[in-house]
Amino acid sequence: MSIKKAYDSWSNIYDTNDNKTRDLDRKVTIEILSKYKFESVLELGCGTGKNTQWLLNRAKRIIGLDFSQGMLDKAREKVSSKKVEFKQTDLNQNWNVKNDYADLITCSLTLEHIENLDFIFSQAYQKVKAGGIFFICELHPFKQYTGCKAKYETNNVIKELDVYVHHISEYLKCARKNKFQLIHLNEWFDENDQSNKEIPRLISFVFTKPDIF
Repeated sequence: MSIKKAYDSWSNIYDTNDNKTRDLDRKVTIEILSKYKFESVLELGCGTGKNTQWLLNRAKRIIGLDFSQGMLDKAREKVSSKKVEFKQTDLNQNWNVKNDYADLITCSLTLEHIENLDFIFSQAYQKVKAGGIFFICELHPFKQYTGCKAKYETNNVIKELDVYVHHISEYLKCARKNKFQLIHLNEWFDENDQSNKEIPRLISFVFTKPDIF
């Protein structure tokens, strides 16, 4: 099953099935982005709009991109606002968004399905304004090393999706190549792991496009 078809199928239960990764991503997104002011947002892999709802309380304009029509249908049901535009988009191709559009670009639980990270950073650099923020929150590569990947259960059958492993050094290398500067790097553990002795579930990055070069 292709990634697109898998997410079309998953869309019907994505918001309701047990998913620690999804839930932690939402918590991380709110905790990190509450520190910043933004008006125009470009949301990569917006899915069912699980983070769009919160972003809408702070932004004046949002464009959400996702390649799954099923996910976008759920997002449109959930988020009804003239301030939001959802577009079906393959992030591996040039994004149909004007350059220097966004104060903030977000990318959550999406890049494990993208082979070429450099292309994502290159497009993000074009679409974000000088001084803007590029926020990434993804499954931690340490989790991926143990075999953890995007999956869901339907009709008592586990569906595992094909994914790519991106090392921390790869994120940093691509950011540097595309002239982004790292502001924050954080690792996030499950809430019941108070001692932080387990493998972190998520990793997040905050990059900025400098005003002056």
